[in-house]
Amino acid sequence: MVEIANADGAKRCRGRPQVRSDEETLAIILEAAGQEFQDKGYEATSVAAVAERAGVSTKTVYRLVPTKADLFSSVITGRINRFVAALDLGAVDTLDAQAAIAQMLTLYGILTLEPRTVAMTRLVLGECRAFREVGDAFYQGAIVRSSEAMAAVLRRLVDRGLIEIDDLAEAVGLLRGMMIFDPQRAAMLGKREAPTAEEIAQRAERCARVFLEGCAARQT
Repeated sequence: MVEIANADGAKRCRGRPQVRSDEETLAIILEAAGQEFQDKGYEATSVAAVAERAGVSTKTVYRLVPTKADLFSSVITGRINRFVAALDLGAVDTLDAQAAIAQMLTLYGILTLEPRTVAMTRLVLGECRAFREVGDAFYQGAIVRSSEAMAAVLRRLVDRGLIEIDDLAEAVGLLRGMMIFDPQRAAMLGKREAPTAEEIAQRAERCARVFLEGCAARQT
């Protein structure tokens, strides 16, 4: 490494650029892959195009993510990971039932109703029959994983005696449907723009209130 002086006398180093970690490179690749899938669809997206958009070699992409199916699955999983991380179960213990459920639904709505997720859902529905790996990745990585995270929130509320639920999986399905089905379908069909953050929060409050009327703990 060699030190050289710039015009004002300050020293800077010249030598090999700092090597980026595999974790940082993978994040860049997955961001590029998400954009490619969104713009072109699954079938038309190539690993070479992802590499070019990410500014890395195709060899680097294949070293970190072996197949295009793995790329797609990793894009889905990465988005769900952020949702799961945001669901703070510890915080749930400090909230009443309505506030906890509304918070959970707001986070879920922000994830699923943003334009990029709407576009990805449209892609999955359009290509899952021709490419089974697309449907499998979305079902396992998005639907199953997010449902499990939401069920964990409801389970905490049950354990605290705030609600009574016989079937957590069914309850999660009802909440998911109330929260996103109509606005997501309208956005996918181009009938309206994706809802704003304020609209999502308001809908979450309404859904939580309606849901709780059906599962509030019975007074003894």
